[in-house]
Amino acid sequence: MKGKKILWSMLLLLIGYNAQAQMNPKIKLQDALKLIQDNYVDPVNDEQVVDVAIKAMLSDLDPHSSYISREEVEAMNASMAGSFAGIGIQFAMVADSTFVTGINADGPAARAGLQVGDQITKVDGKLIFGVGLKNQDVMNRLRGEKGKAVELSVVRKFQPAPLTFNVVRAQIAELSITSCYMVNKNIGYIALSIFSQSTRREMDEALKKLKAQGMTKLILDLQSNGGGLVEAAIGVADEFLSKEKMVFYSVTNSGVKDHYLTGGFGQFNTGDLVVLIDESTASSSEILTGALQDWDRAVIVGRRSFGKGLMQKGLQLADGSVIRLTAARYYTPSGRSIQKPYAKGKTDYFEDFNRRMASGELTEGGHINFPDSLRYSTLVNKRTVYGGGGIMPDKFVAIDTALYSAWLNKLMNSGLVTAAAFNDVQQNRESLLKTYPTFESFNESFTIRNAMLNHIFDSATARKIKLPAKTDVAAQKAIAVELKAEMADMLYVGKSYAIQVRNEANNSFDTALSLLKSQADYNGLLDGKQTTKTKSTGKISKK
Repeated sequence: MKGKKILWSMLLLLIGYNAQAQMNPKIKLQDALKLIQDNYVDPVNDEQVVDVAIKAMLSDLDPHSSYISREEVEAMNASMAGSFAGIGIQFAMVADSTFVTGINADGPAARAGLQVGDQITKVDGKLIFGVGLKNQDVMNRLRGEKGKAVELSVVRKFQPAPLTFNVVRAQIAELSITSCYMVNKNIGYIALSIFSQSTRREMDEALKKLKAQGMTKLILDLQSNGGGLVEAAIGVADEFLSKEKMVFYSVTNSGVKDHYLTGGFGQFNTGDLVVLIDESTASSSEILTGALQDWDRAVIVGRRSFGKGLMQKGLQLADGSVIRLTAARYYTPSGRSIQKPYAKGKTDYFEDFNRRMASGELTEGGHINFPDSLRYSTLVNKRTVYGGGGIMPDKFVAIDTALYSAWLNKLMNSGLVTAAAFNDVQQNRESLLKTYPTFESFNESFTIRNAMLNHIFDSATARKIKLPAKTDVAAQKAIAVELKAEMADMLYVGKSYAIQVRNEANNSFDTALSLLKSQADYNGLLDGKQTTKTKSTGKISKK
């Protein structure tokens, strides 16, 4: 009898333990917060604790589910809207001074009479010179309410006294297309930096403009485009694909499929197309690239893209904050998932670039192996393509290790290159414009003097920024390109001059241009004749 009592006691204990173990998670979370509020040694900010808890919960799901505060939501919405209220200038901080380096031709600053080279010393009576402000601080002071004037105190070269301008803020388009120009008589170029609410309209206008100038072939640059609005990616795909072509489909956790098709209203459904991608091309950019590749509509040039194939859904909380929750996976028209693995956590996931660099993938072709289970076929020419980790280009181009180096990044962030370019333009503007009256003449003939390069190297040494030796040809070239690019934007009214200079030194751009000039090479990649595959591993190599 005693043994039975012990058995019953143990059974009741286990039942009690299981009841506690199966506690409602929501109640458990509420209880935990209450225990913290009642027992923690210091006063507790409830909102802060809850925010941390939400972030922790989401961080355990996947790398792209996230919590966004109310303030961050407002900033993000402004970015996606594609406009802000400002005065229409570009500026640079040089030796703690703010100089105008560019002016929108049809913006408020241009109408008020500001000029490139003007030094802004005060904004609404408050000094911004010599007080240690950062770029963002100055930007915040210049931007504001639409229709409200901002007073600027300006020092102008050859003017004995400061000038005062009252500039009425207006909506300034924050364009997703950063560059649009004709490379030659029939090849156009469009650089797309983000997918926003204005992207489809911008793309439509850009294509009309280039076609009117004689464009029959196009380079679409998605390098470093991290994505944006999925709807915008569908709109851009519609510019290049005929009616009712699938752009992608999504699958939810319950297995529900949604298919997204083109409407057939595009400007460039035919004509040779090359898309530039790199390791930072992600999300909506990969949706677009995957669709164009699967339909054999474009040749993809560059390096394997980032590999984000998860769709986030914005779920708003009562205080205006948002949980961006991964609600579906998306697949290219051929059925590829391009999401790379994330089982090892966020830190490992976002260190993928370092692994790619260390493995040689970014510097040499033929370093990627996919199992045959990830092999798919394009929908028209039946070329072999792979899923499971980004979009593989049809033509590999190695990374420029100088342009992507840590030392160049530090140098550019230091402001030394911008300062050197600005000072040279300020001192020699009249003679430079006399010698190079147009950007085309400047781009073709101007070269950076050795004295400017030596100044950069010496200034970097004084700032304890470690650069390669002065005799390093690759380093000299990389710095010279950046100097020339910044000078171009400071000398000529308009946009995208800096990008045009940088494109001249971009290997992916050069490869795309060569392909579009050779119909045989372009067709060979598009029909798969220049692609070979090893049987055992699925490794791709390019001839």
